[in-house]
Amino acid sequence: MTLDLATTMGAFASGLCVVTTHAGPEGERRHDALTTRSLASVSLQPPLVSLALPRPGAFLDDLLAAGVWAVSILDVAGDDLAAAFAADRETRERALLTCAAEPGPRTGALVLDAAGWLECALRDRRDFGDHTVVVGEVLATGSRRRRPPLVSFGGTLRTLSDD
Repeated sequence: MTLDLATTMGAFASGLCVVTTHAGPEGERRHDALTTRSLASVSLQPPLVSLALPRPGAFLDDLLAAGVWAVSILDVAGDDLAAAFAADRETRERALLTCAAEPGPRTGALVLDAAGWLECALRDRRDFGDHTVVVGEVLATGSRRRRPPLVSFGGTLRTLSDD
């Protein structure tokens, strides 16, 4: 028996999100964003979520330095955002200049025009293998569900419908 975790996990449907954070003082902030499928609710009381982020990486370094981030939960209209923010840093920076986003009121991290969003503050972190799992306390949330969610299944982006 061979171990093919990537193929096996492709059979698990997961939602897609864009995580944003920033580096530098206000007024001189450099924002960055990254697509992830790893968002998980950890606790409702207190409100905690987790993300698994690849390391080493500049995005992870910025998030740990800032201590805050926002998560925008994508719907079917976010397939182009998912692709752009899964690319290299230069592509992600260009995409941030053209997408609809505004700084979150609690963290200053960018919140995209998406189905839902969370603003988080770093509560804990642990390194596992080639990723760091960050746990964040949820400071603010919002939703505006208008379209079906965007999911990843079998290595492709798909949408869910009520049918």
